[in-house]
Amino acid sequence: MTIRNPILNLKDEISAYRRELHQNPQTAYEEEFANNLVAKKLKEWGIKFEDGIATTGIVATIEGKQNTRGKSIGLRADMDALNILEENNKPWVSKTPGKMHACGHDGHTAMLLGAAKYLKENPNFNGKVHLIFQPAEEGRRGANTMIEEGLFERFHCDEVFGMHNWPTIPKGQIAMRPGPIMASSDKFWLEIHGKGGHAALPHNTIDPIVIGSQIVTALQALISRVRNPIDPAVLSITNFNAGTGMHNIIPDMAKISGTLRTYDQNLRFLLKEKIGSTAEQIAAAFGASIKYEFEFVIDPTINDPKLAEFCADVAREIVGSENVEANVEPVMGGEDFGAMMLERPGCYVFMGQGEPEKPESNHNNGLHTPRYDFNDDIIPLGIEYWAKIVEEALPL
Repeated sequence: MTIRNPILNLKDEISAYRRELHQNPQTAYEEEFANNLVAKKLKEWGIKFEDGIATTGIVATIEGKQNTRGKSIGLRADMDALNILEENNKPWVSKTPGKMHACGHDGHTAMLLGAAKYLKENPNFNGKVHLIFQPAEEGRRGANTMIEEGLFERFHCDEVFGMHNWPTIPKGQIAMRPGPIMASSDKFWLEIHGKGGHAALPHNTIDPIVIGSQIVTALQALISRVRNPIDPAVLSITNFNAGTGMHNIIPDMAKISGTLRTYDQNLRFLLKEKIGSTAEQIAAAFGASIKYEFEFVIDPTINDPKLAEFCADVAREIVGSENVEANVEPVMGGEDFGAMMLERPGCYVFMGQGEPEKPESNHNNGLHTPRYDFNDDIIPLGIEYWAKIVEEALPL
């Protein structure tokens, strides 16, 4: 592994910031602690920035030794935490019960902050880099909000880059792929309005439970019969609520909700329409009605093929070819950095943090779990990766 000494020397300082962030988690659009810490350090280091983008977001700008080509790139880190009660299994446990950095955004913020310090002191590039500290990644469309507030008009980026720690990949390894790497993540709700009555007289009712059961089965057929079998998609029903609690009453209404995930935008829009029309047709056949809502939440994360190869080459220079997976299997989880890559070409990578040789390590625990913790040992690697992306995307 090749990491420069000035970056290695940043580990203790940046790790301390990371642990402060971990102890003070805040969720979507409330990330005041992270905002204040980032702003304080940027001021100390003489880095210009703009605050208050998407409420708590910050964009810092560093200009290279030269800026003769007019090219700029963006590096993005997310700052928000989750509504999860953390297990007290680390000295820097959350001070806010019920909230924790269970996805490593504390580490992402810290690594980008470390990259800011290094790049300010060593601006060995030609152009500008915008460091995007983003709020509200966890299902609250922080990336979309920043875009709507003029992110790319105010801070021109020819390309954008993101990363996420990954507990199932060993530390020292980096993975990416061309094309889709993470899926869209959307929500839908169905209300089935029928006619309740006594369970002994079902012929006098329009039973929303029976209708809902048929809708659930029919929606699974959308995945097997509407989409092309080579296009991945997941449609999961996660809630089915009906009834009064009494064993002898058929209710008036049933509620169904679930999630839709896919990599393909056209399929995403098609399935959104098909969910509603399928439910309406089944309900109508029984004399019931439907109320249908669908919320587009997270766009698919689709890497530009050329930039995926570029990032793989950068990673190989740092960790060696044997530690780079350039065609990692995509996952159906969502990541709203995808919204930025719908606006600009970019690449999103997984940075391993797992310690398979230590089965009890917190760093092996899954994202969004109470025992998870970001691995501070990968902070120098993350900073080196960011610095190399900038230097090679914007060469002198």
